[in-house]
This record gives sequence, C-alpha cells and structure tokens, in this order.
Amino acid sequence: MTGESEFHEVLHSLRVWDTVLPGFDPAAAPAEPAELFREWFVHAARAGQAEPHTMSLATVDGGGRPDARILMLHEVDARGWHFASHATSAKGRQLADRPEAALVFYWPAVGRQVRVRGRVTACGARESRADLAVRSRGALAAALTGRQSEVLGSREELAAASAAAWERAGAEPDAPAPTWTRYVLEPVEAEFFQGDAARRHVRLRYRRDGRDGWTRELLWP
Repeated sequence: MTGESEFHEVLHSLRVWDTVLPGFDPAAAPAEPAELFREWFVHAARAGQAEPHTMSLATVDGGGRPDARILMLHEVDARGWHFASHATSAKGRQLADRPEAALVFYWPAVGRQVRVRGRVTACGARESRADLAVRSRGALAAALTGRQSEVLGSREELAAASAAAWERAGAEPDAPAPTWTRYVLEPVEAEFFQGDAARRHVRLRYRRDGRDGWTRELLWP
C-alpha cells in the first residue's frame, strides 16, 4: 500500500511539458473558436496525444454545487460542441435543471488546453438515436444497460444486465435506448491556452459578441 511519504516523493518529482512545445501566434488565429479548436485537435492527435477527444464536463446541481466528469466529444460544428449521455444520469438531470456547462480539454503532449463555456441544448429523439447508430456495439450495449448514476447493488447485478444488453445489441442493432440523449453546448466563451517553458503562456479568449460575432482578447497567464 502506498504511503504518504512515497506519494509526496513521486508527486514532487514530476515535471510538465518535458518536450519541445509548439508555438502559437494569437494574431493569426481565425475569427471564430470552432475553427481554431479543430486545428488544435488535429495537431494534438497527430502529435501523439492519447484520446484527445476526451474532455471534462462541468455542471451544477440543484444546490449550486459544481460537478465534473470525463466523457467523449462527439462533434464540433456550427451549432457547438456535441456530447451524449443518459437524460436520467446525474449530469442529465443537472443539465435539465440548469442547462449551462463548461468543457475542458487538456493535451499535455503539446502543452495545450481549451476551455469552453455555454448553454446546453438536448437534441431530439431522432438525432440522439442516430448518435448511437454510428458508434460501436459496446456503446449501444452500455446505453441499453442504462441506469447510469443509480446505486448498484453488486457487481454481479451489473454483469448480468450488461451481458443481456450486449446480446440484445448484437441481435437488435437498432434497439431503442429512450434515455440516451445527444447534447450540444453553444459557446459564449472559449479560451485557448498554449504552455511555454519559460512560463510566458499564451492565453487567447473568444467572447460572444452578438449572435454570430466574436471578440478576441489576450489574458495574463
């Protein structure tokens, strides 16, 4: 079992960005954040960043307490940043009550971070089901298993439910998963952070200016 002294020894021995970091000229950044995000995303993936499509989703519950978890990005388009979950899960209930959220992407391979904030909209049943149609059998099985965030009685109970869901997903690739919901976060603010070895980090923030326009500004690191 790891002791406190060993933990601190390892913690304080770690370094960040032990590699050559890319440059970033904010003056050459595009006029809207989605375009820059796609550019940075492809660069991170090609630079060897593992799972660059994973992100933190932060929400707020009915008592005003923040909550966060890791999930996958499904798309970025003119509507915003897309992800999916069960409407009955903790995050689904929180979004139904307070439909605003924040996303964070961190790509240490290139010393970059992207933060996005905005209002979240639940897509309709057809688009939500189509979200599952293009994913794997395992994704459908997980959606069919359902009951996300509910208290689990035992691991055996989960194993039985999961096995049944996998079997159904194989036999019925179009099986309905009523609570599975695709969401879109429409950004009102997006920040792009480029790390610098000398700690002169570059932070470029986009703020929504009207319905379609954006204001760009640099921030102190």
